[in-house]
Amino acid sequence: MAPSGLRAVCLVVPLVCFVGPARAQLIPIKTIPIAQGDQFQIFPANNLGMGSASIALADSLADPFANPAMGTRLTAARFFGSPTLYSVSRNAGGGRSLPFAVLTRRALWYGGLALALQQVDPSRPPQPDGLFLRSGAVQVFPNSPDSVIPGPDLRAHGNEYAFAMVGRDLPGSKISIGASAMWTGLHALDGVDLLYAGSQRVAQDGHALDLRLGAVKAWPGERGDRFLEALVLHNDFAATHTVTYADQYWDPGLQEFRQRARIEHNVDQTHTWGLHFKYTVPFATSGWRIGWIGTLNRSSHPKIPNYELVNVPAIPRDPGYTTAFDLGIGLSKVRGLASFGADVVFEPIRSYTWAAAEAPISTVSGDTLAVGAKTIENHFRFANALLRLGVGRDIELPGEKKVFGLQLGLMLRSVHYNLRQQDNVQDLQRRLTTGWMEWTPTWGLSLRFPEFELRYAGRTTNGAGRPQSTFQVGWAVDDVALAGGTLLAAPNGPLNLTHVKTTTHQISVSLPLR
Repeated sequence: MAPSGLRAVCLVVPLVCFVGPARAQLIPIKTIPIAQGDQFQIFPANNLGMGSASIALADSLADPFANPAMGTRLTAARFFGSPTLYSVSRNAGGGRSLPFAVLTRRALWYGGLALALQQVDPSRPPQPDGLFLRSGAVQVFPNSPDSVIPGPDLRAHGNEYAFAMVGRDLPGSKISIGASAMWTGLHALDGVDLLYAGSQRVAQDGHALDLRLGAVKAWPGERGDRFLEALVLHNDFAATHTVTYADQYWDPGLQEFRQRARIEHNVDQTHTWGLHFKYTVPFATSGWRIGWIGTLNRSSHPKIPNYELVNVPAIPRDPGYTTAFDLGIGLSKVRGLASFGADVVFEPIRSYTWAAAEAPISTVSGDTLAVGAKTIENHFRFANALLRLGVGRDIELPGEKKVFGLQLGLMLRSVHYNLRQQDNVQDLQRRLTTGWMEWTPTWGLSLRFPEFELRYAGRTTNGAGRPQSTFQVGWAVDDVALAGGTLLAAPNGPLNLTHVKTTTHQISVSLPLR
């Protein structure tokens, strides 16, 4: 693909998956190579610079946020701060996060609290003074002097995060159980405004609640412990998008075209239940471990927004559902001051979305679809794959317990899917097969003293793009369905994307509290 743009006939991207290394049991569904910022990479992670390898390689920082029962590995109370900055090249967006966390332990009990504040920059440049027509042409007209139509909101908007965890070891059984809750107040999701073509302004307001109940069982052995982890999660996402459009109309009195504001309120809701298992065992060879994971997500979409990819009213969306799996295997080796980790994950996903008639509709065969009947049905079948690789090496410095660390890693994500779409109004069926690959090099540095630990991690994601400011897309609006940040579209034409890179930098500080 040429650097100046991407030509993709494929599906669209989740704008908020709540999936980072610390929330990895929520499976992302990415269906067009639109670049996403690392908006939800807010908590610290030891292995972030090692490609986030995590199946067979323990991560003492990130594990308790993913499975609260993993707080059992805490040995002492610690305070964490992990300022994070991400940016999308070509001035296409960015954001900043400032999280703080405390993890503590007393006898058989352990727990933690975390708070984070975040600012997210607008994800598109100012739009030209005009309207986007179905043909893709732009017609420019003067603003009406007596009409107040707000322009694009170029300010950064904030989000808030609150996390709480509690757990307990069960004496004599080598079993630990824990529970966690994370609430997020959302006023800016990276990329949402890209999906309302021709809009003047998009105001976002929403929240998410993530509840988790986990358990871990250990079996001691001569070569190391075996661990079985289990987790049940429930995630509720709800958001409202207040979208302002400038509609053109003909004023017969003044004999000129004028414009007036039109405001729409779109609701986005998704409920997800998840089940996750991980089992790790030591190899006969010293230092090697192998692990397996199995994850199931079942999502329902009670309400899906009326996204408009061209300047005509979109057909309202109705409920859909998605079933997603993660099946993976991982290897790791820790020998002295060196470490290695590798994960391979296969992601089969099935999604079914549809549109329903708001009024009786006549079909080409002469029948009539009643109110509520399905007019468009989309069946998606994904076969995605994920590879994570990483190495790390610690170097002891002169002095007492001073250690300098280096990390390098790589993440590869391959997206491949088949679509079967049934148009019940036109009595047509079409199929689509497509995919792409994203690659993310990672790196990290660390400096550990007895009094504190300082870590830096960075990564850059390639292989994705952002729509141009004109956003001229050859999609029919009745092909689109989005829910809970996962946009599933059935395009009938090409999408022009400008190639961009997403770069993330995180600095984390860890201090013992005693």
